[in-house]
Amino acid sequence: MSRGATTESEPALAAGTTASDSTTQVLDRDSTAVIAPHGHTPVPAAPVPAAPAGKQTAKWGLPLVVLVVGMFMSVLDTSIINVAIPTMQTEFGVSTEDIQWVSNVYTLCLGVVVPTSAWLGDRLGLRRLYLISLIAFSASSVLCGLANGLDSMIVYRILQAIPGGIIPVTCLTMLYRMVPKEKIGTAMGMYGLGIVVAPAIGPTLGGYLVDNFSWRLIFFVNAPVGVIGALAAMVVLPRFAGSPSRKFDLPGFVCIAVGAFALLLAVSEGQQWGWTSYRVLILAALGINLLALFVAIELSTEQPLLDVRILTYWPFVNSLLLISALSIGLFAMLFFLPVFLQEGQNITAFNSGLLLLPESLVMAVLMPIAGRLFDKIGPRWLAAVGLSIAAYGTYLLSAINADMTHAEVIWWTCIRGLGNGMAMMPIMTAGLSVLPPRYTSFGSAFNTLVQRCSAAFGLAALNALATTQQAQLMASRSALISGAGANINPLILSMQQHGRGGLIPVWQQLKLQIQAQAYSNAFLIAGAFTLIGAILALFLRQRRMAAEAEFVVIEIG
Repeated sequence: MSRGATTESEPALAAGTTASDSTTQVLDRDSTAVIAPHGHTPVPAAPVPAAPAGKQTAKWGLPLVVLVVGMFMSVLDTSIINVAIPTMQTEFGVSTEDIQWVSNVYTLCLGVVVPTSAWLGDRLGLRRLYLISLIAFSASSVLCGLANGLDSMIVYRILQAIPGGIIPVTCLTMLYRMVPKEKIGTAMGMYGLGIVVAPAIGPTLGGYLVDNFSWRLIFFVNAPVGVIGALAAMVVLPRFAGSPSRKFDLPGFVCIAVGAFALLLAVSEGQQWGWTSYRVLILAALGINLLALFVAIELSTEQPLLDVRILTYWPFVNSLLLISALSIGLFAMLFFLPVFLQEGQNITAFNSGLLLLPESLVMAVLMPIAGRLFDKIGPRWLAAVGLSIAAYGTYLLSAINADMTHAEVIWWTCIRGLGNGMAMMPIMTAGLSVLPPRYTSFGSAFNTLVQRCSAAFGLAALNALATTQQAQLMASRSALISGAGANINPLILSMQQHGRGGLIPVWQQLKLQIQAQAYSNAFLIAGAFTLIGAILALFLRQRRMAAEAEFVVIEIG
């Protein structure tokens, strides 16, 4: 029976209807069951008093922990692999452009898989889909660890991306269906550990495994975690009613799959192919047109793959914009800072990851607290203050330079972590809470899609800007270096006087200064977007909007 069913439906039978009559039992998600004869419009019953807090915790606390474990494992893989890319490149003997496909192909497949998650959840059931996804993710991770070349690795990464894209959507949908709405902030605070903390801790764990053991372990560690998570899910996760008769929207799937793939491919290869090249422009045009056609198809079909009508809820759309701002800033920091620390200060991947670990700890501590505060004061001020702090932390990162101390790096990133931990879950919760219950799975899919795609698009744009600026600054500044005459560079003069000729030390110093300035500008842009998000956060609804009545019809007799 549905979650809304209660024993309070029995008095309704005594009011003029017997159990033997042919009736329709109508269940509201948040109300008692009522009985209406066939052909009559049911009326929602009075709300059911909330169960005691202790009983609610016993019902969803342990299942939530199981979901967090699965979510953490799938999201961790998006950042842990980055530190292993150079080692894999050396072992496989391939170019830098080719090895990037190990990371790019995962993101490309997510754009194809995530839109199908809501349909799969209805067809297979959320619990079953979660179990299948966990086992498939573990098995494909083992295959990745066994890969003996680039081609096989790319194939296995595609297999890994399929369950990797489904798990976050399924977890978020189950969370909203099993947690009482008055506790949703607390639950989302715990759930957020997988979304925000996992990417931040990835470089530390990945660097340790690569430096001390083997890059293959970053994949092998998923196997025992996935198997234990699947066994625990079989025991503690409740069953959720699905809709096995729901048809698959093939035209809509083709449009969004090809459209998202085209846009992500254009962004991934734009730097290599040239942003104004025919291939990039054609892919961008194809992607935009197919996504527009997808919207038209979804509005005209009775059983859409992703119901785009949820985009008419401004608080939800606003939350997607704010999540994009936070995601861009987070992944920009996770990309630019470790690269500069390893290239500019010559520290190992593990040590650069250790410098980012305090930020993860700050977020891990703060997110559950922010979730509890959400239940008491709502999302607006948590999100606005958190985004403002994150923007300030990103601004501090614009002081990046070769002489910065490790204490400064930890301080800057911890401030960002404080803002992220305060804002992320209230923003996501505020957006999903305004949706009627029947839109939860669609909202979860949109959330996951926006998080992954905005991070990919934003990071690609910032990286392209930084690369272009480095080329321009190198050309202009190198022309100012004089190796002879009255304007000779002091460093070159010193080397000549001590018998050390050549311009390599000067070039290395100049390259490092230019790289720092380009990354500084990228952080300034990311901080500006985050600050704009702080302004938009003031328009979040302070309290949960009453969702429209949601009925589940069950035939009796």
